Formats: sequence, structure tokens, C-alpha cells
Amino acid sequence: MPSCRESTRLMSEARERALTRGERVGLRLHLLMCAGCRNFGKHLDFLRGAAQAYVPGAAADDEAANPDSTSVMHESDAPTGR
Repeated sequence: MPSCRESTRLMSEARERALTRGERVGLRLHLLMCAGCRNFGKHLDFLRGAAQAYVPGAAADDEAANPDSTSVMHESDAPTGR
């Protein structure tokens, strides 16, 4: 069974290539017992989805279309000096 370090490497590599049967079995066994690596896999999936959803320039286009939405500070948002 792979270590945590090897398991996280395999999870990352699985996005780029097909794992061998032995790698898949070892990784599945490890994930059954390791909550930390399961959490890493969830974060990896989230980051992959966020990266795929990212469209370069979209934030700049939104700001250009509505410049007041990000530059106006409301009185309730002002620092209180506490």
C-alpha cells in the first residue's frame, strides 16, 4: 500500500495519465483508511474545476462594465479604528 506522499502523487498523476491496475488498487486501499488523503483528493478536484471554469479577462470585463461595484466603499464597510 502506498504512503501518503505516494498516494497524493498518484492522485495528481491520475489527472494526466491512466494509472496501472496496481496503482489504482493501492490508492483505493490507502484512501479507505486515510482521511487526509481523501481530503487532498477533494481539494484537487475543486482546484481542477476552478481552473477549468476560469476564463482569462472575465474579471476585468466585469469591472469595466460596472466600475462602481468594486470601488465604492459603504460607510458600514469603513474601518472602525478599533
